[in-house]
Amino acid sequence: MTAESEGRAAAERFREEYHLGYQPLGDLVTLIEQTVRADVAVLETGPDQHGMTMRHGDRGTVYIAVARTPHPMRQRSTLAHELGHVVFGDWAEEPQVDSASPAEIRANAFARHLLLPLEGVRELVAAERDRDELALLSKVVQRYLVSPQIAAIALEQVGYLAGPAKAQLRVETTSRLAARFGWSDQYQAIQAESNRRRAPQRLLARAIAGYLQNAVPVQTIATLRGLDVVTVRKELTNAGLTPTELQPVWGDLADLPEVDLDLDELDADLGGSDAG
Repeated sequence: MTAESEGRAAAERFREEYHLGYQPLGDLVTLIEQTVRADVAVLETGPDQHGMTMRHGDRGTVYIAVARTPHPMRQRSTLAHELGHVVFGDWAEEPQVDSASPAEIRANAFARHLLLPLEGVRELVAAERDRDELALLSKVVQRYLVSPQIAAIALEQVGYLAGPAKAQLRVETTSRLAARFGWSDQYQAIQAESNRRRAPQRLLARAIAGYLQNAVPVQTIATLRGLDVVTVRKELTNAGLTPTELQPVWGDLADLPEVDLDLDELDADLGGSDAG
């Protein structure tokens, strides 16, 4: 079995296991966190860094980090690619740098088929009446939120495009398709979303739980989210989330025990001293 076929088979099994059908996938960060229970973070990174996956050796916790970017389709491909590494258990001591390695080819195939299942493309093509290649490409890109390159490959694989037509469509950009076919507003909205920092949800939930118990400072939550303390505290307060008020047991006089003191012997001792 080739790396391409392995990736496709694994993507189909993943969709079947989690009852995803052939429909477009929504928020990939949430999907990953709720399926394979990895902690996913969207971070500020260098210009050439897109994503990486790590596993904690002792606890087995999986961490996925991707770059914030104004290119949402690329970010989704990166997330799906890193999910592929998790599914295949591609745990290496050093990050993969060879994009032509079998593991990378397999993860790329997994990402393409996960984001854009061929059965879904076939249904979309069958329902298309005007058969305009550029318009159909735009519909695939918009519906499944994939790059024009991935959409063109899938359209070729279902027999809709021949080689030359695929090559021509693969040079299209998402922004140009959105502008041409009237969905620039949608594209700008998802650009804004992909270009924001995002903390791992489970980690953030644990930090907030600790904050409510006075065990974690609000500064920790602000650092995780990349926001200032004032903004985070205001947001939590507006949501009705305030730390439990600490009430030391010794702080209330009513809770102190009654003490019965017999001062007769003390008076006698003091009186005896005066008499001496």
